[in-house]
Amino acid sequence: MKNILLTTLITTGCASAFAQSKPNKIDDYYRIITIPVPENIKMEIGGMQVLPDGRLATSTRRGEVWLIGNPYLKGDGKPSFHRFASGLHEPLGLYYRGKDFLVSQRGEVTRLEDTNNDGVADVYDSFSRWPLSGNYHQYSYGPVPMPNGEMLVTLNLDWVGRGASQSKWRGWMLKLGQDGKLTPWATGLRSPSGFGSYKGDIFYTENQGDWVGSGRMTHLEKGDFAGNPAGLRWSKEEGSPVKLTPEDVPSTGEPLYDVAKKVPGLKPPAVWFPHTLVGISTSDFKEDVTNGAFGPFTGQMFVGDQGHSIITRVDLEKVNGVWQGTVFPFREGFMSGILRLEWGLDGSMFVGQTSRGWSATGKEEFGIQRLVWTGKMPFEMKTVRSTPDGFEITFTSPVDKAAAAQQDAYKMNSFTYRYHRTYGSPIINTEEVPLKGIIVSEDGLRVRLVVDPAALRKGYIHEIKAEGVKSTDGNNLLHTTGYYTLNEIAGGQAANASQFTTTVKATAAMDHSAHAAASGSAATETAANTATSAKRITEMPASWTNGPDQVVTIGTVPGLKFDISEIQVKAGSKIKVVFNNNDDMLHNLVITKPGAANAVGEAGLNLGLKGTELNYVPKTNDVLFHTNIVEPEKSEAIYFVAPKQAGTYQYVCTFPGHYSLMQGKLKVVK
Repeated sequence: MKNILLTTLITTGCASAFAQSKPNKIDDYYRIITIPVPENIKMEIGGMQVLPDGRLATSTRRGEVWLIGNPYLKGDGKPSFHRFASGLHEPLGLYYRGKDFLVSQRGEVTRLEDTNNDGVADVYDSFSRWPLSGNYHQYSYGPVPMPNGEMLVTLNLDWVGRGASQSKWRGWMLKLGQDGKLTPWATGLRSPSGFGSYKGDIFYTENQGDWVGSGRMTHLEKGDFAGNPAGLRWSKEEGSPVKLTPEDVPSTGEPLYDVAKKVPGLKPPAVWFPHTLVGISTSDFKEDVTNGAFGPFTGQMFVGDQGHSIITRVDLEKVNGVWQGTVFPFREGFMSGILRLEWGLDGSMFVGQTSRGWSATGKEEFGIQRLVWTGKMPFEMKTVRSTPDGFEITFTSPVDKAAAAQQDAYKMNSFTYRYHRTYGSPIINTEEVPLKGIIVSEDGLRVRLVVDPAALRKGYIHEIKAEGVKSTDGNNLLHTTGYYTLNEIAGGQAANASQFTTTVKATAAMDHSAHAAASGSAATETAANTATSAKRITEMPASWTNGPDQVVTIGTVPGLKFDISEIQVKAGSKIKVVFNNNDDMLHNLVITKPGAANAVGEAGLNLGLKGTELNYVPKTNDVLFHTNIVEPEKSEAIYFVAPKQAGTYQYVCTFPGHYSLMQGKLKVVK
């Protein structure tokens, strides 16, 4: 067996949002159990479904479908593996219909059936198909069943240095009938691996990329445009419910919410997943329908993240008919990149994982794990609700009312991202949201945070930190931060000072009437993000009259790697390094002291909201020289004098989630 059965997986914090201020371990509440996979099976999960008899069906990116017996590891604790089908083209979805399976391939949904009952599919029917361009990025997902009997499929965009729709309906969500007929539903999708029904509505998750400043979850109604214009190429085709054309979409760098006011049909997300703060590549999601078997979060959603190997928790509410809500950190420490989630028959969660070509912080190439609630109540922020003058937090258990009434127990900020054709976005327009008052409920289960209504900004992410809140038995929150996306401000009665448990003294906060002016300060922000420091010299020093002694060019390759793993330079020589980002992700190049790459990378990960401002380069003496963050297909050159002391120095990408894999050696010789 390749993997060892684990009853617990002790996790260590990798992101600031998961930091613990007191020994109160998530493993006490939610345990990760690894399903051992035989050495000869490459279980790179693409699709996954639990069958009525308890077996777990999986499709793999290697083109196989497996039936796994005893996935709960009962009795002797050994699962069984039976191959049901093979020869498929990277199937990334799987749906069991009772007597057959529907499975997505690159160019079609295929129906698999075992008609002679020998346990192996003997029917491979083309159930529904679409054209292909041959581009490597044309992933296809689904089908996912809907409550009304219809199904959904989504088609990934091509990647040609930017998102492109080189064959029909790429970048679209389509409804799939039981007769195999495809009906276009919505477009603007870039890389939609997670989608399905929640409370009867359709949602999908998206990853950072061009036109996508950060990960997000969007409610898709018929005819919606989710933001990436490549799929609009097909908006004039017969059956298209979308009327926009690519020319209708401006790349101004304004927040997406603001652009949506001018572009009919552009749909702001229900929830943003702040990049690197709560993952980097959102994937599958599942509504908690376990009726308490998985803990106190029934009706909420759990969302996988492929790049950070984590699961987050999403709590949604509808305000003025619009979905919005909070994403919370939930569970980290999984073995590979999470692509699929599925509920077990016992209310546990199966977590299907893969990392090949989509590198993840989890070190394994693939894996299946099971997340089990121990029955012990975790102390968490359970929900956050919009109020006319702030937010009300409900906790899973009563708080220490004295601690919860303290002004310094909380901190709030708001921020957003640019909407533009560029890959990703820095965090922009950050403002503190100062408190006016705190109201702690009599039962200790709710805390209302009251602010000046002018400090609440529609379309913005509101970071709510509650690091000083404790439970009645002295425990700190397992996760102290939530990120609420505010699309609409709830009505109702505003609080008055006589209701405050604590009246917060006014602080010298920014005049919120001026935040519109701050929103337009892109030039100032750009200058801050590209400022040259002594560790980042981007023009050749005038004293180098004969030029550099050595020019080194470093590029990137897919899979979070530099194209050169080792460089040799002479001590004290004048060096020019040209960093070419050939990848489709953001990267930087940071040169560190010997043995310091991991520490510098972790420090970059923990910069939080400061990360974008600092280009994820922490202020530490372990950093010798660095570039800024370089966008895909862009480059930057830096100049420096090599250290005088010989040794093996290191270079690393400190963009969050990259440092553990993306490293090289800089050998300095006499």
